[in-house]
Amino acid sequence: MPPRTGLGELELLVLLALARLPEGGYGVSIRQEIRRRTGRSITPGAIYPTLDRLERKGLVRSFISDPEPIPGGRAKRHFTLRPSGLREARRAWTQYATLVRGISAFEPGSSA
Repeated sequence: MPPRTGLGELELLVLLALARLPEGGYGVSIRQEIRRRTGRSITPGAIYPTLDRLERKGLVRSFISDPEPIPGGRAKRHFTLRPSGLREARRAWTQYATLVRGISAFEPGSSA
């Protein structure tokens, strides 16, 4: 198991997006999933270094797909969530949830 080094916000978003993509995803599909779920737009210049960092941490793995079956189709680098990545995302989310528990501004129905 990789050492816990903490997850940045974007790293957690990427891990959660990959958890929603059971077959894994590549940069564009991961960015689309984050945008669809959060409304947040992630640039290619931010997503790929984040994926590389998560792979170095042992939380995701990557592989090169076969080229698309169209003329000029390209191979893509796909990413899948490793069990350690799921554990780390759960750990990070538990920390966030523990910190906000009991803060009235975060309770359902409260207005801040």
